[in-house]
Amino acid sequence: MRRAITGMGLGAAVLAGGVLLAAPATAASSGSDFSVTFPGEKPATAYHVENTAGVANGRITAKSVVSWEILEDQVIDNGTRFSSFKITARLESRPGKDSADVVETSRTCDLTQLVNDHYTWLLNDPVNTCTAPSTIYDGEVFWSADSTIVYDIEGDGKGPVTQELLGSPLVHG
Repeated sequence: MRRAITGMGLGAAVLAGGVLLAAPATAASSGSDFSVTFPGEKPATAYHVENTAGVANGRITAKSVVSWEILEDQVIDNGTRFSSFKITARLESRPGKDSADVVETSRTCDLTQLVNDHYTWLLNDPVNTCTAPSTIYDGEVFWSADSTIVYDIEGDGKGPVTQELLGSPLVHG
């Protein structure tokens, strides 16, 4: 279990590094890992979300890339795992470094079909990326990207689960 999460984190870091190198201006990223255990014999799965705030052409954007990997080598039950799996990417600002965040823009992306159709997804593609609308960059403000996933496991009877994720480091200047 530990190896799968570590490998996935390393892969995401390499992908994020590519994004950082390709950015024409400033970008800041951070990642979060969590795992989900399903009822029955569906494979437990580790999820990684990379939140990135990036500045290009005078605008700032927040994006969240979701990747995942099963923690077991064999899939016994290939039934539906989620009745819902949605991520909300948020572009947040604050007037001072220690001020409270204010949501500037956000977008909710429904990844239910994608995560149900693929046991593992380690690519950085548009289909697993949720991007909040960009806004004009103000270097006097502190900016960050943040996200939340809300998922509902099929057949567990517990209802939706909210997974708060680690926001990106602040972009400023």
